[in-house]
Amino acid sequence: MTMSVAEQTGHKVVSSKEWIETRKVFLAKEKELTRLRDQLAQQRRELPWERVEKNYVFDGPKGKESLADLFGGRSQLVIYHFMMGPGWPEGCPSCSMIADGIDPTLVHLADRGVTLLAVSRATYPEIEQFKKRMGWGFKWVSSNGNDFNWDYHVSFTKEEMAQGKMFYNYKDNVFPREEAPGASVFYKDESGEIFHTYSTFGRGGEPLITTYDYLDLVPMGRNEEGLSFPMAWVRHHDRYKNDAVQAASCCGAGEHA
Repeated sequence: MTMSVAEQTGHKVVSSKEWIETRKVFLAKEKELTRLRDQLAQQRRELPWERVEKNYVFDGPKGKESLADLFGGRSQLVIYHFMMGPGWPEGCPSCSMIADGIDPTLVHLADRGVTLLAVSRATYPEIEQFKKRMGWGFKWVSSNGNDFNWDYHVSFTKEEMAQGKMFYNYKDNVFPREEAPGASVFYKDESGEIFHTYSTFGRGGEPLITTYDYLDLVPMGRNEEGLSFPMAWVRHHDRYKNDAVQAASCCGAGEHA
């Protein structure tokens, strides 16, 4: 007798009653995780702040813009450290998957007094060319002329790359590229003082990957076992197979991603 797909993948097929009872047991674990996540979020908000002493100046759509300018008149700023260095013909595919979800969130974040944008060490013309190709509308500025990426530990020197040792994710680490991903959060008070309140790197950025949330719901999950690295399957959204790109475009993703 031919095995069903469920049996081939090691899944029991049960009655509706047994399915609900099993699901309720698992629901208790999900609720526990939700409560722990809420506690962790509260503890994150209670972390100490550090004053930003340097006057960083970026290249953006309005020309030279200070870190204070990037807040856009709001008090809270989230910067996504997008992996794209000077001379790169395109940005990191994994960072691009995160960027695909930025535009729809901006109006909601703005209502909560939050500005979200991206910063890379690539030059502004390089950023604009790739951004136009991807069809993104969010603000993305260049830190090419300042120390911002170095100070927030998402760019590495030639010496660090040669030694294979750099400070990343709060410890001496090994990273395969001269640019690394992450996110940093800042607050500006009424006097104009700016404070660094939080930064996260490595897998700490996974909550920003909405695609993973959906993949974690489906039976086959992320299906990354056996890959050279977990996100090796990720492509820029204009480089998947034609059927996938066409499906995305039909939903408007190709225009607003």
